[in-house]
Amino acid sequence: MAAAARGCGGVWCRVWQRGAGGSAPRGQRVVAGSARGVAVPAGKSGLVPWVPVVGLEIHAQISSNSKLFSGSQVQFAAPPNSVVSFFDASLPGTLPVINRRCVEAAVMTGLALNCSINKRSLFDRKHYFYADLPAGYQITQQRVPIAVNGTLSYSLCTDHKMSQMVTKTVRIKQIQLEQDSGKSLHDDTRSQTLVDLNRAGVGLMEVVMEPDMCCGEEAAAAVRELQLILQTLGSSHAVMAEGQLRVDANVSVHHPGEPYGVRTEVKNINSVRFLAKAVDYEIQRQIEELENGGAILNETRAFDSRLGCTVPMRDKEGKQDYRFMPEPNLPPLILYDTKSLPANMNHQQVVNIDWIHERLPDLPSVKRAKLVEQYGILPEHSFTLLNEDGLTEFFEDVVKHTQMKPKKVLGWILNDMLSYLNQHSLTVKESPVSSSILADLLNLLEKKQISSSAAKQVMAIKAGNHKVLNKLIGLVQRKTQGRSNPVLVKQLLEKKLLG
Repeated sequence: MAAAARGCGGVWCRVWQRGAGGSAPRGQRVVAGSARGVAVPAGKSGLVPWVPVVGLEIHAQISSNSKLFSGSQVQFAAPPNSVVSFFDASLPGTLPVINRRCVEAAVMTGLALNCSINKRSLFDRKHYFYADLPAGYQITQQRVPIAVNGTLSYSLCTDHKMSQMVTKTVRIKQIQLEQDSGKSLHDDTRSQTLVDLNRAGVGLMEVVMEPDMCCGEEAAAAVRELQLILQTLGSSHAVMAEGQLRVDANVSVHHPGEPYGVRTEVKNINSVRFLAKAVDYEIQRQIEELENGGAILNETRAFDSRLGCTVPMRDKEGKQDYRFMPEPNLPPLILYDTKSLPANMNHQQVVNIDWIHERLPDLPSVKRAKLVEQYGILPEHSFTLLNEDGLTEFFEDVVKHTQMKPKKVLGWILNDMLSYLNQHSLTVKESPVSSSILADLLNLLEKKQISSSAAKQVMAIKAGNHKVLNKLIGLVQRKTQGRSNPVLVKQLLEKKLLG
């Protein structure tokens, strides 16, 4: 199947399949997307292109020791219902108390995303009924959220080698504070549902992105950049595997110049890779449905990662009435800047927007620019260094302790060490080859005391491949013209490399 250029162009058009296989099968065309073409049945509309539209709603769990409105501890994988306060369980007479840390985290995130921070924001009740929502409503910010009108710039590659990057921007509609619900555990064997309220009341930031994206690759790149920003700020750990970052994707397609099509919402995607697949699948599904004369339903769908497709959950044809109302137990949230802060105000009891802004760390885009300038590396390599947790620190530590040029050091890290880690599903922090070991090895290589082949073999041994030890023994034997004792050489190598 013919491959399209990576990176989304904004319009998906059906083109005939080309390449070694010749033309496309009769009655089929290829839909060109972010990474590859996908065959769909030919429709009646000829070669009219489709414009996909993708918007995201991202729920980020705030990095805080306690919940948004109670003093209950936030602890992942705690025993069921072990960190639940009376307020979390919605017992009568309990009242919410705002968590200052959560407010500061939301302000920090809003500033990092170029948002306007509302000095006066409001809390609302959003009513809906699930077993894991004991109050029957969620406290959120529907009318006046804490931050509005921001932007997020993200980059994605335009070819498979990442040698060309394009930067795009998505508008941030708003960031709102809200509490999480509990978790329902379905026991099909016993035909019952169990409820764990540990997560009930945990503080969330909902980041609402405008529909400015057009494919799964763009959506994934935007979420990955947001994830890096949140982790850099410390406002959220944003570990998707632990449910700390959950994504809802709104997807629709239309012809150029026509109004947006009916959208579907793909809920609770917990992986950047699955997000890209879910969005691209949903775009393909909608195009195929419309090309065959069908209609798109306004519905909520889920992504089945095992089957690689989206499946219906519930329809949204009848608009749900959440009966929003002002939260009567919480006054307006008032924030200050340096100019508006009263002289007699206790600084410990207010949130100062300017104070937070002054303490913002370097964001990922700034860090990447500094890496390129300081070490002379390619821009695309700076993305790899930041995308892998701990890899930038590893690289800089090796550079600090070796005489080898940074570009060559990076080549060893990316081509040898990182490929090994990916192959064995290890993180940088789990690497069997430490930065000091690699620095020592590269220093020997730079002084021409060992060959490049020997250095790679030493790395392999350090990584756990002890079979390579025999190759080093062979090198020693050749160097000494067979005069060395293989048993003694093996003992010495094991002492040096494995001791």
